[in-house]
Amino acid sequence: MLAVDTDVVVRYLANDDTGQAARAQRLLTRDDVFVPLTVLLETEWVLRGVFGFPAADVVGALRGFAGLPRVTVESADTAAQALDWAERGLDFADALHLAATRPHDGFVTFDKALARTARKLGAPTVREP
Repeated sequence: MLAVDTDVVVRYLANDDTGQAARAQRLLTRDDVFVPLTVLLETEWVLRGVFGFPAADVVGALRGFAGLPRVTVESADTAAQALDWAERGLDFADALHLAATRPHDGFVTFDKALARTARKLGAPTVREP
């Protein structure tokens, strides 16, 4: 199994460089690949922040990518929960942080909006320090 970098995922999803996108497509159809959570996080940021794709479209694309037959995502249950919460309005990075904290007593932040949204979604307890 090969681990992939963000640029491979971005080329595959954005198809902004047709040559590299074709190479990424071939890789993903011929080899089993591992995607670290950090690559998902960075891919979301690049597609939304650099390419300007709407957050909902990016979350949908990441979910589709994670479901490809030869793709294994690190901590798949954590990634799936984060994508679910992101689809419901939570920033993907915040959703990933919260999903990773589920076995703990809560998440501490100064971000009041994150705390409000997390409460609405039934996410782990979020509080200020």
